[in-house]
Amino acid sequence: MTVEQQARGAAGAGRRRSRKDEILEIAVGLFAARGYHGVSMDDIGAAAGVTGPALYHHFAGKEAMLAAALIPVSEGLLAGGRERSAGHPDDARGVLESLIDFHVEFALANPAVIALHLHELDRLPDEPRRRIRRLQRLYVEEWVTVLTALHPGMPDGEARVLAHAAFGLMNSTPFLGGEVDRRRRAELLRDAALAALLA
Repeated sequence: MTVEQQARGAAGAGRRRSRKDEILEIAVGLFAARGYHGVSMDDIGAAAGVTGPALYHHFAGKEAMLAAALIPVSEGLLAGGRERSAGHPDDARGVLESLIDFHVEFALANPAVIALHLHELDRLPDEPRRRIRRLQRLYVEEWVTVLTALHPGMPDGEARVLAHAAFGLMNSTPFLGGEVDRRRRAELLRDAALAALLA
């Protein structure tokens, strides 16, 4: 099955989405598979079943597609992280476990977006890139707060190192094969992240 066929199938699965959402999902899949510069508007149009120029009714160009894919993800991570942190008052261990569960589920559900973020964020213009970086920093601080509560005396800088190490572990899913089913993969990632952050 080609990347284009996989992208079409992914766009048609699940809840009903707008045509713009379908096109964006197809673009994300192509960017993740081929790299940002390896995909043209015509390629995206062909995978979506429309002409390249018709895409401009939905997006100003490839940069706009990339921003539309990455900004909501960063906003969603921050909102979800804050919600998880607020859900366990006075229970730092409970907050950490909830944050790990949240991030593992995100990573398993969004491998193409993770790959896109890792390799293509610098393709964005300054303003959206700065916005995404700011959202990411705020998300990291949710983790820093709980890690410093669990490890009294740990400097914030060291907690950030641990948080980023855990993200690297949990975000490894785009590079894993399908030989381990999703449920077991989630268990392994949760256990490994928790062990690393509590050590």
